[in-house]
Amino acid sequence: MSNRFEGKVAVVTGASRGIGLGIAERLVADGAKVCITARKQEALDEAVTALGGPEHAIAVAGKADDIEHQGDAIRATIEAFGSVDLLVNNAGINPVYGPLVDLDLHAARKIVEVNALAALSWVQQAHRAWMGEHGGSIVNVSSVAGLKPAPGISFYGASKAMLSHITQELAVELGPGIRVNAVAPAVVKTRFATALYEGREDEVAATYPLKRLGRPADIGSVVAFLLSEDAAWVTGQIIIIDGGVTLTGGV
Repeated sequence: MSNRFEGKVAVVTGASRGIGLGIAERLVADGAKVCITARKQEALDEAVTALGGPEHAIAVAGKADDIEHQGDAIRATIEAFGSVDLLVNNAGINPVYGPLVDLDLHAARKIVEVNALAALSWVQQAHRAWMGEHGGSIVNVSSVAGLKPAPGISFYGASKAMLSHITQELAVELGPGIRVNAVAPAVVKTRFATALYEGREDEVAATYPLKRLGRPADIGSVVAFLLSEDAAWVTGQIIIIDGGVTLTGGV
């Protein structure tokens, strides 16, 4: 695609498949070296192969909200490629569906831990190990569910609203050396989002002005822009990537 990330190194969480892998693919295509993380080593190994092998990517398995795992991944990235210039917080969970009054609070705490607090912790780790001295660029993957009420996935949306706010706070605190932005996708065709469209994709897609659901590459291209010098005067922004559905009252 381009060489705009030549000499740059990225960490992408939750990247063994879906949106995270789509982002990693775009970064590698644009010249970056990438460390991808997720829970399962086998899936990560397959993803590294898809990304072109160890010359282009490494993988570190672990839970996104495990601080020791975060530190291990950041250290492994610096050891393998020499820096951590770019960070993408994509890991997220949504283990429950239904109204807030029936929400299991243990599940709620875990959602916040993974979707919001873990992202902040990854930023802290990257900042201490590299970005604080050398600068960098960060993108958090939020959701249109965090923009307004999202029945059924309301607490997931609340956690993503928190992530969006954390993004803006970090942008204020870390400038000018580090830019921090977020993307807020609508439904993207991944295993994670299957319950939102399976068996009725045409019906769901018909509510979108662009008449299709998102693809991981749709998110990867915007994330790559935000991480790059093409967005050198952009920070603290939440970029909606939704095929226009929020214009018509969807999601």
